[in-house]
Amino acid sequence: MRYYIIAGEASGDLHASNLMRELKLLDPEALFRCWGGDLMQQQGGELVKHYRDLAFMGFMEVIAHLPTILKNFHFCEEDLVSFQPDVLILVDYPGFNLRMAKFAARKGIRVFYYISPQLWAWRSSRVQSIRKWVEKMFVILPFEKEFYARYHYLVDYAGHPLLDVIHKEMHTKSREEFQLKNGLPDRRMIALLPGSRKMEIEKMLHMMTSVVSSFPNYQFIIAAAPSVPADFYERILKETGVRMVINQTYDLLSHSDAALVASGTATLETALMEVPQIVCYKGNALSYLIARQLVHVPFISLVNLIAGKKVVPELIQSELNQKNLVSSLTEILENGSLRQRILDDYKVLKQDLGGSGASGRVAALMIQYLRKK
Repeated sequence: MRYYIIAGEASGDLHASNLMRELKLLDPEALFRCWGGDLMQQQGGELVKHYRDLAFMGFMEVIAHLPTILKNFHFCEEDLVSFQPDVLILVDYPGFNLRMAKFAARKGIRVFYYISPQLWAWRSSRVQSIRKWVEKMFVILPFEKEFYARYHYLVDYAGHPLLDVIHKEMHTKSREEFQLKNGLPDRRMIALLPGSRKMEIEKMLHMMTSVVSSFPNYQFIIAAAPSVPADFYERILKETGVRMVINQTYDLLSHSDAALVASGTATLETALMEVPQIVCYKGNALSYLIARQLVHVPFISLVNLIAGKKVVPELIQSELNQKNLVSSLTEILENGSLRQRILDDYKVLKQDLGGSGASGRVAALMIQYLRKK
């Protein structure tokens, strides 16, 4: 069968690539054309657009790049019709993908959605569009099935695909091997995960590295996004003494005592790797003010949202400052009871998300539905 897949971010590239691997096992004739990243390309996908050319963060940034975004829409529509897939598989990235769902459905192309937009946080009215234009929705958070049921829309939940990745990658190297490979000194580590978009990274890193001198017994190591050039990080890091590793996020987390993490999927990755963390967010001030009026959730991190309570500290906008970072990081490094509580809550979180194998289960469901009609 012919599959057209659209993922607009690094996390979407990761999960879509794992889905592609499982689809190939069930459908040896699978042909993929995709918008995504290097991982999807490595699975044999013909890459149309890389996600690094699609990532615009915040309301004001989207407005500034509106001509480019509209151009991408029109190009994607033409390319989709030209390819004539058996199914369009959309991976998160709602601003772009919901428009493509409507276009494809009107053209008679079947539409599956993998990894639901966070409609439970804001713009729940979009559920009506999904009911109309999306044939099958595959969700990855346990509470999303109940959310859609309130709108009389049946979705499939097969677990969270990150568990597949964590199960495969966790503790693949000893700390000594990891440090030796990367030329790092034999010292305890704190991981920095500043995001995958340049705008986000620049904001986060200046703040994250401001606390280095307060923790002389630790070395701070950045998990660099492979899609961002190394010299971009080096320009920000000069004279900070902070080092970085590329394509080794899970190895880094495996051997870190704590982490500073930009909000997003990385917060859940860090939790599943059982690393106490501080969640950090600072965006465009106007974009944040607009978001505050529209988003109705008690937390910003997936960890706390899934747990339904404050598991890890969150420092947002003005709260994200040097003083608060030092204080919070000191607590999770040195406060035995707080650190243990976080680790205990992580274990409950893992149980709630189910076991590994989600990618294979979703692929099997997709093939089953595609062969039905």
